[in-house]
Amino acid sequence: MKVIFMGTPDYAQKILEGLIANESIEVVAVYTQPDKPVGRKKVLTPPPVKVTAQEHNIAVYQPVKLRDEAVVRELQQIECDFIVVAAYGQILPKEVLEYAPSINLHASILPKYRGASPIQQVLLEGDDITGVTAMLMDEGLDTGDILKIETIEIAPDEMVESLFNRLTQVATTLTLDVLKNYNSLIPQKQDDSLATHCIKITKANGKVEFENAELLYKKYKAYTPWPGIYLESGLKLKEIALESKEGSFKAGEILSIDKESIVVGCTQGSVRIFRVQAPSKKEVSVLDYINGKRFKVADTFA
Repeated sequence: MKVIFMGTPDYAQKILEGLIANESIEVVAVYTQPDKPVGRKKVLTPPPVKVTAQEHNIAVYQPVKLRDEAVVRELQQIECDFIVVAAYGQILPKEVLEYAPSINLHASILPKYRGASPIQQVLLEGDDITGVTAMLMDEGLDTGDILKIETIEIAPDEMVESLFNRLTQVATTLTLDVLKNYNSLIPQKQDDSLATHCIKITKANGKVEFENAELLYKKYKAYTPWPGIYLESGLKLKEIALESKEGSFKAGEILSIDKESIVVGCTQGSVRIFRVQAPSKKEVSVLDYINGKRFKVADTFA
């Protein structure tokens, strides 16, 4: 079975590794996003998928626009049985979709959370269950017919990295299952009336206030380690826990201090803070931080 793989980040890399490891599958080409400058020094860095492909001597294509006619013609010269897509970052044009069955692995239970950040969104929403949807792609954004869905439970304190890793394993197994049993699967249309969408996350999404403690904690779980959560002052909250959903306090008021943490009040509820990082400083325990600021109970934490 010959497969063209399209993907870019770590999530896609793991799925690609699973395909490469399967003896019945030959990955004949990999399409991924162009290399991008990373870090303060703007070092040109290849996507994880490209690194894996090159390690296995698989041809790599990095078109800026997959829709370009020349790019489509080049792809159509590559013999394949399926196109597998996972977090590629581009919508496939009709000519590519018609060339071979194109299967997308989306990290949500579609039609919920179509779009760029389904793993973060499910944590922001506080859902108990999520999963991976294998779908037959069309020209829309995550709107194709569903081939199969695998679900998992979400732990109350689950962080995005843990959920990401578990969903990646689910997606890897589901990909092989769908390819193997493709001819016996019956595609099911999505109910567009139930569709929800999630945004592409930026650094600005990490800004938080001491308003709703439960929402603040959800953002912490969804946005740690990136973009992280931070206050107006730029202080990053590196490790926190939800203390209580109940109670109404002055926003940012230090309610208590113990040997490892402090409790800070929100307009609704309270959070416990363990570690912080001030702008251009190293991460420290919150006790070291408040001692340096001479903060005490009833002061406003910032």
